[in-house]
Amino acid sequence: MQVDVLNIKGEKTGRTLELPDDVFGIEPNDHVIYLAVKQYQAAQRQGTHKVKTRAEVQGASRKLHRQKGTGGARKGNIRNPLYKGGGTIFGPKPHSYDFKLNKKVKDLAKWSALSYKAKNEALVVVEDIRFESPKTKQIAEALKSLKLTDKKTLLLVDEFDQNFLLSVRNLPKVESRELIDMNTYDIVNADVLILTESAAKIFTEEAEEITAE
Repeated sequence: MQVDVLNIKGEKTGRTLELPDDVFGIEPNDHVIYLAVKQYQAAQRQGTHKVKTRAEVQGASRKLHRQKGTGGARKGNIRNPLYKGGGTIFGPKPHSYDFKLNKKVKDLAKWSALSYKAKNEALVVVEDIRFESPKTKQIAEALKSLKLTDKKTLLLVDEFDQNFLLSVRNLPKVESRELIDMNTYDIVNADVLILTESAAKIFTEEAEEITAE
């Protein structure tokens, strides 16, 4: 898949990149995308919900009345779950909702999500952006030139850049990730995916290494 490299003004630079079909041109697998998104969202849950059992609520432990001969139902103590203020039966306890997915499944989910973006023409490659200090205004102007102001955008960069990340942080509809931190949920959640030129080249180089092997 061949794509044009644009500058921050949205103009073609005259350079093109060949993105590997093994990543951006596969037949997307909807089920693995579902699993990866489900796993990501499950891992975000704190799981701190907690209720008190009859052993933890306040109240005396004495038996309310004798077992037989009262004409009423038999009762235990006031902490019985049947009474107001009593303990809760089978209530939630703190636990993790995360579950394991195999690496191959996760990779296939990411490649499927990337292929959807390429298929729907929601993939843009721009030249590398470097700032000596945070410049949110320039990023906003670049998005305006690319006609992406009103769209949820995911920016993938090749390596950590403090000034670039600070420039993006205050833009409400823009998320930035290092390539190593890319996940299926972020790709699916974005309307448009922007790759910097260096990040896009990493995909190409890795595909060439695999082919050589």
